[in-house]
Amino acid sequence: MRVEIYADVLCPWCYIGKQRLAKAIDGHDGVEIVWRSFQLAPEEGRVPGPTAAEAMTGWWGDQAQARIARIQTLGVAEGLELNLHLARPVNTFDAHRLCHLAATHGLADEVMERLLHAYHTEGLNVADPRVLQRLGVEVGLDLERVRAVLAGDDYAEAVRADQIRATEHGVTGVPSLVIDGASPVSGVQPAADLRRLLEIT
Repeated sequence: MRVEIYADVLCPWCYIGKQRLAKAIDGHDGVEIVWRSFQLAPEEGRVPGPTAAEAMTGWWGDQAQARIARIQTLGVAEGLELNLHLARPVNTFDAHRLCHLAATHGLADEVMERLLHAYHTEGLNVADPRVLQRLGVEVGLDLERVRAVLAGDDYAEAVRADQIRATEHGVTGVPSLVIDGASPVSGVQPAADLRRLLEIT
């Protein structure tokens, strides 16, 4: 079974969904996970601006604090510390390129986990090449290779191809799962529902 996960580092639901999917497939072989790039804010720059919480307040107004609290509570239930008052949205194009590099070494899941934790828990700038270098090395990537990728345009077309693939599959938001090429479904469902969806017994 092939499960493509369309996700972006900026999305707290993607972090929650990743933990739930891991629980759903825990102990079961035969599930191939493929991380697909889906930029939520391609217009963002590399320099952090307002926090995610501030951005959410702009979107949701008076409902923002309740929604932020709900996201954080659901995160805690999955063992996650989602510090939306620390995380500052930035452009994630290079972070996605790093994930594609990691995929060639069988480390995409580890890199995505590290990126999500760096952004949502530590409040790090995941558009900063120095931060990306450190995170890549922490999960086992070669420093010089990471530097070369970030200094050039390797995997840029792979990121763009994922965006096109998302449109072709009808993906409009994240996290979305495409299971064996079928129509996309929400990737933030409870682990038990994901297990049933994947027909894992």
